[in-house]
Amino acid sequence: MDKASSQECPYPGCFFCVMKEGNPSKRRSCILKFFRDLPSQDDDGQVLPISGLWNTAMAHPNDPEFIELGIFECMSALIWKGLKNRRWLSHDQNIYIPYYAAHIIGSYTMNMEEFAERAVEAGVIPPLVELLRGRLTWVEQRVAVRALGHLATYPSTFPAVANQGEILELAIQLAMSSLEIVYSHFYQYPDRRLSYHCDLLTRGMGGVEMESRKAEEWASQLQCWSLQLINCFAFKPEFLPTLCKPEFLVNLPVMWGGLVNENSPAGIGLLRTICQHKLGRGPVSACSGMIEALCNIARSSDDWQYMAIECLLWLLQDPNTSHKVIDKAVPTLVDLAEITNLGDHKKLGDSIVSVLQECSSMGNRSRELIEETVSSRQRLKWEKSMPKEDLHIKQAAALVVKLEGNSLFSSGDIAGAAEKYSEALSLCPMRSKKERVVLYSNRAQCHLLLQQPLVAISDATRALCLHNPVNRHAKSLWRRAQAYDMLGLAKESLLDAILFINECSQSNDPDLSMRQNKVPDYAERLVKKQMRAAWLFKEAALKHGGVHRKGEEREVYGNETDDSEWETASESDIGDDGRDNMGLDDDEEEEEVEGHGEKWKNRDKSSDKNEKTSAKGMRHGYSIKLAEDEM
Repeated sequence: MDKASSQECPYPGCFFCVMKEGNPSKRRSCILKFFRDLPSQDDDGQVLPISGLWNTAMAHPNDPEFIELGIFECMSALIWKGLKNRRWLSHDQNIYIPYYAAHIIGSYTMNMEEFAERAVEAGVIPPLVELLRGRLTWVEQRVAVRALGHLATYPSTFPAVANQGEILELAIQLAMSSLEIVYSHFYQYPDRRLSYHCDLLTRGMGGVEMESRKAEEWASQLQCWSLQLINCFAFKPEFLPTLCKPEFLVNLPVMWGGLVNENSPAGIGLLRTICQHKLGRGPVSACSGMIEALCNIARSSDDWQYMAIECLLWLLQDPNTSHKVIDKAVPTLVDLAEITNLGDHKKLGDSIVSVLQECSSMGNRSRELIEETVSSRQRLKWEKSMPKEDLHIKQAAALVVKLEGNSLFSSGDIAGAAEKYSEALSLCPMRSKKERVVLYSNRAQCHLLLQQPLVAISDATRALCLHNPVNRHAKSLWRRAQAYDMLGLAKESLLDAILFINECSQSNDPDLSMRQNKVPDYAERLVKKQMRAAWLFKEAALKHGGVHRKGEEREVYGNETDDSEWETASESDIGDDGRDNMGLDDDEEEEEVEGHGEKWKNRDKSSDKNEKTSAKGMRHGYSIKLAEDEM
């Protein structure tokens, strides 16, 4: 029986047979020989052991066995063979091998510095650079930039990467063009897609739609892994002049990874590294539209929020850049001054106020805002020494004024209601955070209806900062999502709307728990609208044209949806009496105003129930290093 089994494999030295060898010494000797001989062989079926090694590298990236036996030398030689011998590359399934080889290098170097050192000694960098240049296709570029990014992470191997002078320039170009490359070379023409690309993306488990979804994910990874590689250079001041070119810097805030790559710090992470250096802060502060973009990110409820806040604070603390950014940054930072803790970042609001107090050379409005913020802090200190009875009186007075505001709102006097909420805020004790959240959120609603989206964003942001947990007050998220929509800020609106949906799905609100679907249909509509507007390939599609499918005369841009379906927030979410369908806040309880939701209720009956947008998994969790279980 054993003899018959041994004769089943026709390939002498078969890798899979070698791995079954029970004698450890003989097994190591055979593996060593296999790695040494494989690049010189031209037998069919070479992709099979390489794909096996690929699986092993992903499952056990810290196992030193193959490292010691020459896997890096073998993978490097295979990449060179694919680059130099196109006849061999096109034979059998060898076209897959350079991809797998580069991926294996990246997997074994992502955690262990000693493995990275062995890889450099084995000569993996030059063939990886050739792949990065685009000598094959974007698919190989993706795994090459991933591997080089890991090698550049370690102090001992970064110099070897940096010595390849063109790597930084190549990575910058790839970060700026990656979405366009994937769109025009793969996504746009489904009938022209290379079969091995399709197989790698879907592992043979999906058709055209699955390929398209995975292509968007891989395009985002190609961009984000390029940024990760660039970020390693950004820590070194000597590379900042190359990095800090306006045409590159201006694009960093919009390199956000998309919903398909939520764990990457992307462009804002690189900006944060650049802003840590004096040489980087000058070009950032001079870049057109940069401060406005940083302010939008700083207000966001996303995992990148603290990065943008730190960038703004560093720019304000630098005397060479403070005067350039202060009047743009102060309104945003004042809105954020009541944040306590943001993740692992403690007393962030105190840090903001401390920096603002040190600022000078500003406009009158910025000075007033800072003085108001400092006065609020002083008021909080005074209240700590006040008798509890006095605080209760102030809180009761604020409640009376708030109810007057609610009454004015219900009667249609929106401006009068906003004034009452402002008066109530001046009375409400600073430590009564729950009540102040409600007042800010209600005032944000008034400003929405008064077509004042910027002020609505400010009030909603303040409510979100005061709320416990931070950035999780559902109604404020929704109101800010609408305000962003009114300003045409699709990405910002999308992220707030998704968080709002998450809050709804977890809500214990009896009004929501009675519904079969806790997610409001108007929120799903806004999410779908903004997903289309913030589509990762939107700019590439506008430049190159829509998706061309065989047998179709028209072009398709992204998801097939008629733009006429969408309305602005001021139209879609306000009932016939001009008020938001969510009503006002009343101490965290929804106070629904009759008639607010009728327009949407009527429309929802005819809506396509198959177009529900799931918020599960979108923008949850955060990690500086991208997920490494990708193919």
